Amino acid sequence: MTGERSTSPTDYASYVDATIRPQDDLFGHVNGRWLAETPIPDDRSRIGAFIDLRDLSEERVRGIITELGESAPSGDDAEAVAARKIGTLYAAYMDTAAIEEAGTAPLQADLRPIAEAADHAALAQVMGELQRAGVGGLVGIDVSPGISTPDYLVWFAQDGIGLPDEAYYRQDELAPVREAYEGHVARLLTLAGVVEGDAATDAARRVLDLETRIAAHHWDNVRLREAEQIDNPMTFSQFVASAPGLHWDRYAAGLALPPGDVDLLVATPSALVGAAQVWAETPVEDLRLWLSFHAAAARAPYLSEAFVDERFDFAGRTLTGATENRERWRRGVTLVESLLGEDVGRLYVARHFPPGHKAEMDVLVANLVEAYDASISSLDWMGEETRAKAIVKLRAFNPKVGYPEIWKDSTDLVVTSDLVGTIRAGRSFWWDFEMARYGTDVDRREWHMTPQTVNAYFNPVWNEIVFPAAILQPPFFDPETDDAFNYGGIGAVIGHEIGHGFDDQGSKFGPDGRLENWWTDEDRERFMERANALIAQYDGLVPTQLGDDAAHTVNGALTVGENIGDLGGLTIALKAYDIALRKKGIDGVRAAPVIDGLTGLQRFFTGWARVWRGKSRDEALRTQMATDPHSPEEFRCRVTASNLAAFHDAFGVTPDDGAYRAPEERVAIW
Repeated sequence: MTGERSTSPTDYASYVDATIRPQDDLFGHVNGRWLAETPIPDDRSRIGAFIDLRDLSEERVRGIITELGESAPSGDDAEAVAARKIGTLYAAYMDTAAIEEAGTAPLQADLRPIAEAADHAALAQVMGELQRAGVGGLVGIDVSPGISTPDYLVWFAQDGIGLPDEAYYRQDELAPVREAYEGHVARLLTLAGVVEGDAATDAARRVLDLETRIAAHHWDNVRLREAEQIDNPMTFSQFVASAPGLHWDRYAAGLALPPGDVDLLVATPSALVGAAQVWAETPVEDLRLWLSFHAAAARAPYLSEAFVDERFDFAGRTLTGATENRERWRRGVTLVESLLGEDVGRLYVARHFPPGHKAEMDVLVANLVEAYDASISSLDWMGEETRAKAIVKLRAFNPKVGYPEIWKDSTDLVVTSDLVGTIRAGRSFWWDFEMARYGTDVDRREWHMTPQTVNAYFNPVWNEIVFPAAILQPPFFDPETDDAFNYGGIGAVIGHEIGHGFDDQGSKFGPDGRLENWWTDEDRERFMERANALIAQYDGLVPTQLGDDAAHTVNGALTVGENIGDLGGLTIALKAYDIALRKKGIDGVRAAPVIDGLTGLQRFFTGWARVWRGKSRDEALRTQMATDPHSPEEFRCRVTASNLAAFHDAFGVTPDDGAYRAPEERVAIW
């Protein structure tokens, strides 16, 4: 997708495949011609509605950056300084001649301390210092509110591996990926000058062996979803006593953790105990190789072409199936947004987010909340005690639309023409920004996505739903189009995010965002019966393009939270569409006018299917199903719709049709 071409609903008519009946396959009917005729570009692993908008967002940001490069604002005010930083950082990334001339020199500031670390204790401190500067370490660290406490805690979680998750180190069918990874480690260490010649093969084997032993202690992705499992608050001293083997004091010094006996949330305690044991048992020479590889991998995208190509060969070709790297300017935009995202966002909003969009979204959100309220009030499976608390939680939701009311301050982030030096300093700046939160009051005005991000999220510990400006565009949202498309699109997305507050994990949090059991045992049991039925619907599904590949299927337990969000979102969006029509004097969805031969219900479900237009390379799809809590697009569209009686009514779906689901097999939760 290039330029600013129109994406009004009428543009999508050409994507319809009239040879596929919606009664048999809604996804294929609405998107079939596009699926058949649109190739995935060589530099992509997937394309679709979300990707189109991300492309558009990147193009708009590029326009902003180009404008700043051509006429950088003068002055010492914060916005002018930030604008010049944006231009300087992007120019440094695009200066390939200077990058090639620098060679491996920028990497030495990372590699030298590793080589000079004499023992495990010294290397632990170096690991912390590098992690602060953007290199992956043995422990994943963040500063966020706790699960059962409103205060900021320092979160510790499993990390230390270079493959997508622990399954990649043990499953037989992933052996080719492990082999490719080992070759990648060898080549990257050679490029970095850490090893030479035949020694690279042995070095890579030792790195893979080390990561395999770390991964053996990792929790799988299903367990990581369980809020009660990861809620393990303790002090730093308590954690250190529980996890001998790593010089935690030296590591903490390198990380620049806040002083004192810091309050932690240790999300994966057994994994970190195991990691500390592996650290102690591993020769320091092997640990140096492992940390050197991760340093080189972190900096590779910003070094010479040889490093860029080697990193892409594995992370791009092997893991996602892309055959070409993304255009350099797009990678430059990504870098700028990673360090100066809200500074870019402020400019993006001023140029590309009309104030009226926010007002329209406020109406949509209000109608969705009203629909949820009505639905919860009439649920036949929920008792009055739980119902009352669910409504309290719903009414406490905090919707955020478009952009934050306060912007993160990057004034002290220094940007120069030294690309890797700036990246190192920038990562350290934002690390220290995170650490400075500890011990302060939680500021709920903060956002965790930039306005130019095409996505949305629910934050359970703040009980908030957030919709950045960039997703508020067709096919999700268009204030100039029919309500049916908007409620089938962004309405279902809003409903999805609200639904996360009531999915299998979000439902464990109360209205103040704290982990609490506000359910009666009977209601929780009835809820889980429905959730388990949804798990069974998705479990084992194989994407159409993979044929009978039984080794790569949807994991119903991993995806259940997102699937509940989709089902609740679509169900409640339909109710909200009905509410919107009645407020306009139309007697509900069945009285909606017929437009272009489609009833209101048909347009609503067509809007839903348009949102999920997308296709992926086989490699990317397999990686997604192994690690991602989201089901493939075709199932998000088909399975969700098939659970609604209104879908069957809209298209006259009968037991003889492919999309039919018998009433007794349909799942209804919210």
